[in-house]
Amino acid sequence: NMNFLSGIWWSLPLVLVWATPPVTSSWWYMGAVGSSRVMCDNVPGLVSRQRQLCRRHPEAMLSIGRGVAAWTAECQHQFRRHRWDCNALERGQRLLGRVLLRSSRESAFVHAISSAGVVFAITRACSQGELKSCSCDPKKKGSAKDSKGHFDWGGCSDNIDYGIKFARAFVDAKERKGKDARALMNLHNNRAGRKAVKRFLKQECKCHGVSGSCTLRTCWLAMADFRKTGDYLWKKYNGAIQVVMNQDGTGFTVANKRFKKPTKNDLVYFESSPDYCIRDRDVGSLGTAGRVCNQSSRGMDSCEVLCCGRGYDTSRVSRMTKCECKFHWCCAVRCQDCLEVVDIHTCKAPKSASWTSRT
Repeated sequence: NMNFLSGIWWSLPLVLVWATPPVTSSWWYMGAVGSSRVMCDNVPGLVSRQRQLCRRHPEAMLSIGRGVAAWTAECQHQFRRHRWDCNALERGQRLLGRVLLRSSRESAFVHAISSAGVVFAITRACSQGELKSCSCDPKKKGSAKDSKGHFDWGGCSDNIDYGIKFARAFVDAKERKGKDARALMNLHNNRAGRKAVKRFLKQECKCHGVSGSCTLRTCWLAMADFRKTGDYLWKKYNGAIQVVMNQDGTGFTVANKRFKKPTKNDLVYFESSPDYCIRDRDVGSLGTAGRVCNQSSRGMDSCEVLCCGRGYDTSRVSRMTKCECKFHWCCAVRCQDCLEVVDIHTCKAPKSASWTSRT
């Protein structure tokens, strides 16, 4: 599918190199040619190690494209009520890269969730037989024992270790080229994202025997839905720890001594986030003008917070909704279409609504 291939290749560098090449006819050509060397050599921004992996595993790039879609959707879901809503596009401008040039909490979350997305996608592709280099977890064979007794490994256990290994080699390759504080921070958050996926690996079993009795159990390990990883990393974002480099430049120490030292599961950041109230290209902010706010909320999506004190406009709109739903035996629910009039509240724009850019 040409649209699918093209879509993967323009979005792929977001997760790999945090840059966005233009969608031109050459991208369509690369998707059509199918030559891994031509394809991989023409992806801008890849370091040599990434190009090597791309040539060796070209089919994995399609899987990573699915991972890009998964983590982007999850990021937008988690930030849907916040001033920065993980929306990367504005009139053709790729702003997510600007966010990632900072060492903020948002950058920490994006590195973690995108690294997790690659792990999830590669692991899933292994289980579905889409990659030549891996399959189901080869270690899950024979008999084993858990709290319920003995069981046999069967089915297809997700090969999470391969997914983590591939993601570490590919995503971390660019950061390993640098020795600065931001590279060290990104490596830490990338690892936290990978670990989060493995955290929700669960054992699933099927019973065999007369009338469903569990005289014999067959079990396998499966990844949980990606939303679990997203929810977990969202909590880590809210509890992210501000750090500074230690004196020898090999690690972190907490910026505020009252806070705990970060573990390998925590997200870390160096600099405070902007308020994202106005459109600012330099920090990757779209601003909140025009965003729909919740008048009755007292949270981050409230009109007071989301609109940054600028106030909001209210418009009355009519929409069709399902109403007077009744259950009919057996087994259907039938509803009527009702016209509903609701008030929609949108944040006012600042007095100067043009892009700001620091000089």
